[in-house]
Amino acid sequence: MKLPLFEYAAPASLAEAIALLSRGNAKALAGGQSLIPTMAFRLATPSLLVDLRNIKGLDGIDVGPRGVSLGARVRWRDIEDDERLRTAHPLLVAAIAHVAHYQIRNRGTVGGSLAHADPAAEMPGIAVTCNADIVLAGKNGTRTVKAKDFFTGALSTVLADDELITQVRLPAWPATRRWGFGELARRRGDFAIAGVAAFYDVAQDGKALNTHIGVFGACSRPHRIAEAEAELDGRVPDADAIRAAAFAAEETVDPPGDLHASAEYRRSLVGTLLERALLRSQR
Repeated sequence: MKLPLFEYAAPASLAEAIALLSRGNAKALAGGQSLIPTMAFRLATPSLLVDLRNIKGLDGIDVGPRGVSLGARVRWRDIEDDERLRTAHPLLVAAIAHVAHYQIRNRGTVGGSLAHADPAAEMPGIAVTCNADIVLAGKNGTRTVKAKDFFTGALSTVLADDELITQVRLPAWPATRRWGFGELARRRGDFAIAGVAAFYDVAQDGKALNTHIGVFGACSRPHRIAEAEAELDGRVPDADAIRAAAFAAEETVDPPGDLHASAEYRRSLVGTLLERALLRSQR
């Protein structure tokens, strides 16, 4: 389908981009992998597209002692190609390998995925699971929002019309941390019917601590599952503890049913995916 008519601007600075967005009925354009199809189907009809390609500082990946910082225009391909991230944040790298197909990974961006807030997308799930900070810039200045507070529902966030995501910050990742990721889609590269991300640290006595378990795809927005985390925290992460965590996740989630999968199937799938992910984390 052809796109509706719109004006186009490619500002050279963040301040100029924010000023353009403040006019109203404008959308930021980064990779365009979600926005352009949405416009083609007339689900969004902005009168102005503000292209972020000329704004410096939005495409960097910083790895340091405080963690990983991803600029809003960092592409999935950039994450795949950065060797530092394989040890600095292996869970992120594993999740991004499931994003769509290589053509889309060449164009799609971190900021675009977070702003679009598809509940079945991998990056929002990782951001929530890892307790990431999302940095926003608008006409009233800069603010930082926790990922768990950023997503308010399917395709819905706290992002104001005049605001842009500038970066997402993921906390430092200990080298000894154990982690797992799993999702199921109808076809490789499709949005997940359900997906899970999990990690935990191991104390000197061999017991799990700081357990984080997140779910996406089987919910209206990504979220952590505190009941499943509690089943693993303070226990040796053996098969019994992992099975208990998986059962708690399955009992806690309240997924929707649709033409792709019933609510019962998604609920069972969450438990299965989590059990498999946590079992792999022991290797």
